[in-house]
Amino acid sequence: MHLAQESRRRLILRMGHIPFGTMKLSTLSLLPVLVISAACGGSGATDAAIPVPVQSASLPADEDILAKAYDPRYSVPTGFFVDERATTTRSYTVHHVLDASGSFEICSDDIVEAQSIENADNASRAVNGYYVTSYENDRYFEIVRELSYTEDVGNIGEPTSPGYARVFKCNHTNRDGVDRTLVDGYAGKLNPEQLNADALRDFTEYLWQFTFFNVTAKKVVASYSNAPSLQHTLLLAFVINQGANACDRIEVVEWRFRANPASGEVTQQFETVKHLEASVVAGQPGLCE
Repeated sequence: MHLAQESRRRLILRMGHIPFGTMKLSTLSLLPVLVISAACGGSGATDAAIPVPVQSASLPADEDILAKAYDPRYSVPTGFFVDERATTTRSYTVHHVLDASGSFEICSDDIVEAQSIENADNASRAVNGYYVTSYENDRYFEIVRELSYTEDVGNIGEPTSPGYARVFKCNHTNRDGVDRTLVDGYAGKLNPEQLNADALRDFTEYLWQFTFFNVTAKKVVASYSNAPSLQHTLLLAFVINQGANACDRIEVVEWRFRANPASGEVTQQFETVKHLEASVVAGQPGLCE
């Protein structure tokens, strides 16, 4: 089996054991939370040709990769997308309303429809809450609720906490037909009239917040555009413990997102480009000999 195929299969298998559901998040980091219902606006991938993502020209030095992979305070590079709710002082939940199959985030360009969809989703959730207000930006409608918890959950000591339920705007981000459990293939559609390198970067980095990878091994070493093409790459490092007295395995992955400038369709490619064997000795990470 090809190196990239074998590594991707292992990573996806690990991802598949993480259950969908509502999580309560600390105010220090925005962890993935996705629960979804009902489809709208647009369709999945069309027959329009989508350029195939290409590998980036160079990688950072091994020492730089290891330093970020093992740093417990490091998560993403400077300048990476920051969610609007990251400054919330209380623990909170961010939740995308999904289609009935749970495959992709639903979208709508109508606030009344979005509120109706979210209201039905709220009623069906194990933890629901009362309506507080609504908010919107270019990317999504957001319905804010105060969620009620009957007992302490995770790091939460309060009986309620804010929940932010989001419905993408189809005219901005249409994920209809996407399979969120896959890391290769069709990734959705952006508005071609607003499509540029910055829009593709925001799309890529925004969705990174909601991936299913193990949080403790989830590091973005770098995030960069591949000009002049409409491609954005997340360079990832996954630390895999191989047991006592064994070196860790570091999988260096390029997750590439490339957009068709005419249709706005985005394709993704997840490829392991390097393996490292490493360990931490006296607090310092280094390559195993």
